[in-house]
Amino acid sequence: MITYILFFVGIVLLIKGADYLVEGSSSLAKKLGVPTLIIGLTIVAFGTSMPELLVNVMSAVKGTGDVAFGNIIGSNIANIFLILGVTALMKPIRVQHSTVWKEIPFSLLAAFVLLVLSSSALLDGVEPSNLIRSEGIILLLFFVVFGYYVYSLAKQNKANLENEEMKIETHKRWISFVMIFGGLLGLYFGGKWTVEGAVAIARVLHLSEFFISATIIAIGTSLPELVTSIMASKRGDADLAVGNVVGSNIFNIFWILGITAIIAPLTFPASAAIDLTVLLFATILLFIFMFIGKKHELDRWQGASFLLFYALYIATLIYRG
Repeated sequence: MITYILFFVGIVLLIKGADYLVEGSSSLAKKLGVPTLIIGLTIVAFGTSMPELLVNVMSAVKGTGDVAFGNIIGSNIANIFLILGVTALMKPIRVQHSTVWKEIPFSLLAAFVLLVLSSSALLDGVEPSNLIRSEGIILLLFFVVFGYYVYSLAKQNKANLENEEMKIETHKRWISFVMIFGGLLGLYFGGKWTVEGAVAIARVLHLSEFFISATIIAIGTSLPELVTSIMASKRGDADLAVGNVVGSNIFNIFWILGITAIIAPLTFPASAAIDLTVLLFATILLFIFMFIGKKHELDRWQGASFLLFYALYIATLIYRG
């Protein structure tokens, strides 16, 4: 019983740990005179990906590759179908030109690259399909390219970004250090308990570890993106909602899976191709929707269709067990 309780406590700790780490680090950086732009591109961007990263690192260390893979793919599918679905249903989302023509295609490239890397059994006749360290390095190299693009984009829009100052609450330095340390502790124990709980629940309910990680863990670790997108939509920054989701999907594959594979090679589950095909379909559909109806806008009916597709995907996961 205690393992199941710690599982849900672990998810909460992952989310709150990331919040405290970001807030404490941002406050300290602001006190030290670091520009807001740099804080946004580094601390905040990496901090919101920490729940997925910690779950995957713990999974790699414990040798539970299904949890690591399910967490990332499940999160990415939830980001498009669930988060953008809910956000668009609340209010139509106007999407920036650069997001449509650069970031969404880059996200599609990330899903396609991972599909190719996970298909060694099909392409080369080598079983099982693994994500080895050299392939992890390849993913990280793609991430460096994406990082350079984000940096270049930030420099081009520096004036606008500086005018739209992030609201960073500053604390005394010792409070910032306490928040950073507490956030790291929360992330460590949250990741540990979430992975252990997922494995235990899967065994008791006779479900696959992939199923638990692609549903409960994936949705749990995607909560920061969900909250960010909903708040952005309410403030009228709807394009931020799409940028947040697409950027997170690129981060998850190139950065988090790259780091995970370097720590310990991952074995892909037998059904990997199915879930990656769903992710490819979701990303392609997002791109196509940018040209149906109002150009470069995600309308309410499109958000509703995303939620329907997500319900169908969850149904297939339940059927597969």
